Amino acid sequence: MKRRIVMSMLAGAILLASALLGAGPAPAADVPAEFGTDWHDPVTAAPPVTEPGGRSCEVTVAQAQFRDFTPYRGTYTPPGDCGDRWSNVVLRLDGKVKGRQYDRLGYLRVGGVEILRTSTPQPSPDGIAWSVQKDVTRYSDTFRGRQDVEMLIGNVVDDTYTGVLDVKVTLTFHPGRPDGMSGPDKVLTLDRGTDGATTLTTPRNSERVVAEVYATGSGGGCEEYWYLTVPDPAPYSCKAGQGPYREVRISVDGRLAGIAAPFPTVWTGGWSNPFLWYVIPGPRAFDIKPITYDLTPFAGLLNDGRPHRVEVSVVGVPEGQTGWSTPVNVLLWQDEQRAHVPGKLTAHQAGDLASSSSYTPGSEHRVDTEGAHRLTVAGYVDTSHGRVTTTVGRSLAHASEHRWTDGETTDALDATWTDDESVTVDGRGPARITRTHRAYTMDGTTTLGAGDRLRTVLALGDRATAVETRDGRRTAWTRLDDSYAGDATYTANVPRDQRRAVGTTSERYRLYGSHGCYDRTLTTVQGVLTGDRRRC
Repeated sequence: MKRRIVMSMLAGAILLASALLGAGPAPAADVPAEFGTDWHDPVTAAPPVTEPGGRSCEVTVAQAQFRDFTPYRGTYTPPGDCGDRWSNVVLRLDGKVKGRQYDRLGYLRVGGVEILRTSTPQPSPDGIAWSVQKDVTRYSDTFRGRQDVEMLIGNVVDDTYTGVLDVKVTLTFHPGRPDGMSGPDKVLTLDRGTDGATTLTTPRNSERVVAEVYATGSGGGCEEYWYLTVPDPAPYSCKAGQGPYREVRISVDGRLAGIAAPFPTVWTGGWSNPFLWYVIPGPRAFDIKPITYDLTPFAGLLNDGRPHRVEVSVVGVPEGQTGWSTPVNVLLWQDEQRAHVPGKLTAHQAGDLASSSSYTPGSEHRVDTEGAHRLTVAGYVDTSHGRVTTTVGRSLAHASEHRWTDGETTDALDATWTDDESVTVDGRGPARITRTHRAYTMDGTTTLGAGDRLRTVLALGDRATAVETRDGRRTAWTRLDDSYAGDATYTANVPRDQRRAVGTTSERYRLYGSHGCYDRTLTTVQGVLTGDRRRC
């Protein structure tokens, strides 16, 4: 059916993964006829984070049991024995939960900087444990000082939903200098005024500016399933006036500065069928990647020492409706030889948003949606090493076909999102051009049949290619293909022990590039890990 990727990070993942091809859980031989009261702990096919050998220091950042919506608050203290420069900083979340619980969304902030956004698996009665790893080296500036810590995985525990989320998060520091492109000198967050406006004040010698937005549609309402919403005339349970087209925008002083397609994350209760996600979650569900925007064309404007209004909005959300969270980090690279780096925005071309969503009535209702948008911005900064001009172009497209029957006993979606980006940096020497093509796909059908048997068949894709060139010659490249497929059936509207659930799921994660290759496939049947195949 019908992410600027940071190459040095992907390269490290490839190299480590290639060295660990013999690792991983062994497939189980015995498969029950139905899901029981326990299943394999959650696992993904994604590669482990690169961790160099040698000396390291581990710091516990947060440890809590989440029962409600009370945040954990603590204090982070830098590691005393590993200096203040690190080649690598790795976050690890370890969690466990048992009983009955929904999937829950959570975040971790250190010094106000969001370093992790995550969701949780749904537990078995006997209990599960899971872990999440993330390279957080780019936040090193935040980790060099004592900081307040806030973490929350909002939860509800009562007589029905008994699962308490027991979580521990650590950071492991490896002394040394980072490999590849140097990380940002500063990491800032936006200031919020009494009028609700968010502003940014950058150091006056900033020469590169990148914003991260951890955009998630969630909260239990229809924006959790924004990709299934329909325009007002259509008889469907989730309405959005103009349909399912969503676009995450960032603006500087009221001027559009960046556009992006949000990733259509499926949480572990998604598509009405938790049996799809008990062992293998959908792509990005445990490690929600931020959208990145290169705002360097605006650096000259931002470097005047005054606060500038920086705001994020989501196109397509019905007016007055909540459901999206969009926290922002701003990563800055500074010119150490200059107190002030002047510059200017030289080009700004925003195309008209083309979005349409048409409803066709019938025994099978249908909504067809198409959307597209383009933006190009350019600007220069006069640095100690000369004038550097940055041009950023981004082009978005979306197409989907949503079909359902009366009562939504059959509900199907075939959708594709593309997000193409080109960043050209032209200064001393040949121009460096990085082109990234992202494609997200969702193809699924849920059917409620005889005897209240609910079946969901679903395929998801998270794909990206990135190519860097200088003087017309390719200097680096990566290709990601993360594909999920699942088919699960259970009896709805009965107690848990009477669901008679069956299901098969698989994930193949392929990561190729100029630094190597990684290829792993996981398969499950009735919650048992039956296959773990490594290629390359």
